[in-house]
Amino acid sequence: MSLPGKQLHIPPYSTELPAPVVFRTACMPADAAYPLHRHPWGEFVYSFSGIMEVKIGSRQYLVPSQYGLWLPPDVEHQGLNRYETTHCSLYLDAALCGQMPETTCALEVSTLVKAMLDHLRVTSTVLPYSEAQSRLLAVLVDQLYGATTLGSYLPTSTDPLLRKVLGWLESAPGCNASLAELAKRVHTTERTLMRRAQRDLGISLSEWRQRLRVVRAMPLLEAGEKVENIAHDLGYASASAFIAMFRRLMGVTPDEYRRNVGDRTQIK
Repeated sequence: MSLPGKQLHIPPYSTELPAPVVFRTACMPADAAYPLHRHPWGEFVYSFSGIMEVKIGSRQYLVPSQYGLWLPPDVEHQGLNRYETTHCSLYLDAALCGQMPETTCALEVSTLVKAMLDHLRVTSTVLPYSEAQSRLLAVLVDQLYGATTLGSYLPTSTDPLLRKVLGWLESAPGCNASLAELAKRVHTTERTLMRRAQRDLGISLSEWRQRLRVVRAMPLLEAGEKVENIAHDLGYASASAFIAMFRRLMGVTPDEYRRNVGDRTQIK
């Protein structure tokens, strides 16, 4: 299957894994994609820099660097990215997936898991693995077993009214329209819109809009854009308000995020 305008990358394994746990990392240029595919093993996807997008049916999952995405065995999916990204996949044999979630979901990545993934990325992990590498992979899997599940970081909806509102916000992330104004646009009430957001998204529209802004800010920060300019473009009256929001959701300030990504991309 070809994707117009995108560079197509082929997954490395199609029928079986060369080991029960396999770590793989890749640097993807902007507008790259994997074909729609499935495999009989589980997959944990994590992005060191940039944002991976994974499409499953009509749903689209975004993978910013504070979270990873778990794909159970036999889930048909497609990975793609709009901007340049460095990501990794941890493949788990089906026999090791019993303690992982049964459905696709985002997983919170702890400081320890992030450090192990960083270590594996820069230490030339080549098959067959050494005993030390196999032990590290086993510990990593144990850590994922206990990771906090989050559903989708930026969930979507097939509800006609809510989908239209989310589309408007995505097209104009700096829009500060109130809930009442958004409801009026789709000829419904605030209460109806709030109820459908909680039902389909699991979070409020305000929280969803803030997550969208974080996702949009990441590639701009990585590209060296000034925080003040990003804050303005995303609808904030001041850089400090944007910084406070970003830190609340990501656990670091925009400049700290930028430095962390820079440190990772400079290590070869």
